[in-house]
Amino acid sequence: MPVRLKIPPTKSALLGLKKQVAFLEQGHALLERKKELLTRLVYERLKIYRQLRGEVRLAVQEGYYWLSITHMRMGRYAIRNAAFGLKPALDVKILPRSSIGVQYPAVTADALPLEPIGLMGTDASFDETRLKLIHMTVLLARLGEAETALWRLLEEQRKTQKRVNALKYNVIPRYRMTIQFIQSNLEEEERNTLFQIKLLREQAETTAQHG
Repeated sequence: MPVRLKIPPTKSALLGLKKQVAFLEQGHALLERKKELLTRLVYERLKIYRQLRGEVRLAVQEGYYWLSITHMRMGRYAIRNAAFGLKPALDVKILPRSSIGVQYPAVTADALPLEPIGLMGTDASFDETRLKLIHMTVLLARLGEAETALWRLLEEQRKTQKRVNALKYNVIPRYRMTIQFIQSNLEEEERNTLFQIKLLREQAETTAQHG
């Protein structure tokens, strides 16, 4: 159960607490809105992640299937010699991106035209293998972005939920409890003051009658 704040029961303290509660309630509403947006983004990213994961699984299977064929037809050393000195087959860019204050890397991977190689010692499956592996790598880059974004959004959602719960079940109730305590004390003081004034009036009237 929340414990009230240790604040002297004065009118100025009461006014200050009421302003703070209004500010906290506004912050709570904003955090609730942020949590809803994060939840929506998480579901959207989760859908993309699952779709990409399925595509990557198929691409990996196809890539290694063609690689095994090329390996059988050319051999390990011939593949290594053919690939030696080839320029990169991908143009990869990694830039920062942000959604609702959550930062994650945006990865773009574009396939470049295949660099021609000599025909000596190569097989027709070699180019097909290169294409399949490039396609697989592009999908893996997209999957890496989707997974990183998803986990960071989930982490931010968890932190936001924690802040929402802290405000709802701890901070704001403590302030409201303190406000009620101060109001009760001030009302009690006002009743005592009115009672004292009433007594003084009655004493004054009694004195005047006997005078």
